Amino acid sequence: MNQVAAIQMASGPQPQANLLEAKRLLQEAADKGACLAVLPENFAFMGMQETDVLGIAEKPDGAGPLQAFLAEQARRLGLWIVGGTIPLQTTDGQRVRSACLVFDDQGRQVARYDKIHLFDVRLPDSTEAYTESKVFERGDEVVVVDTPVGRMGLAICYDLRFPELFRALLDRGAEWVVLPAAFTAQTGQAHWDVLLRARAIENQCYMLSAAQGGFHVNGRETYGHSALVDPWGRVVGQLQRNPGVLLAALDHAQVARIRSSFPAVDHRRLPCPGTT
Repeated sequence: MNQVAAIQMASGPQPQANLLEAKRLLQEAADKGACLAVLPENFAFMGMQETDVLGIAEKPDGAGPLQAFLAEQARRLGLWIVGGTIPLQTTDGQRVRSACLVFDDQGRQVARYDKIHLFDVRLPDSTEAYTESKVFERGDEVVVVDTPVGRMGLAICYDLRFPELFRALLDRGAEWVVLPAAFTAQTGQAHWDVLLRARAIENQCYMLSAAQGGFHVNGRETYGHSALVDPWGRVVGQLQRNPGVLLAALDHAQVARIRSSFPAVDHRRLPCPGTT
């Protein structure tokens, strides 16, 4: 019961096509013995323009087709699912939340994390730019949830660059952290592996990332390289590009051993913003 899966996709602007691909890959993860699977950020939709996401946003009541899909697949496969991200409506009709929903193996929603750090950047030496705050409203709550494979913290893509969030997850008992993502090809090449390994090392926890990887209809290129990194910073398994399933095992005894013999997390002396 310690097998987990990271699902990698190259999603496009047609939700039904993306859901069919997600269904296929979730089935593969379950057939391989995973008890929990993580979908990538924007798994169900990557529009042609940033504002396109407003057209598929759902009410946060579980009734929309994207939420129904996640609940149905979890129930059908007997699989815990971390639902990448989907857009959920807010009181501001021009902005939505980028929400990561967790469903248990009975199809019940047991957690929701809204992306805190929004990707408002212009890439160096490039015309590529993103302004997520135009259409997304940032979240403000740190979320952990108990699962059959330990206490799991939730983070999304750009969050990876903000170590104070991961300290807050650690202080709430996280033994491992999942990261649905859609890193750009340029930033992924430069920073993806080192940031994943840094967050795992400094918090002495597993990091499981599920990424978008490949070329998208809207012209975007994402880095892929979904990975599991152990609490010593070793890459246990990693995909390259294109859709696929990474299956790996968590060993929480290793987490306990490392935190006991090399108690760096207990040696902290300076408070980190956002921690308790």
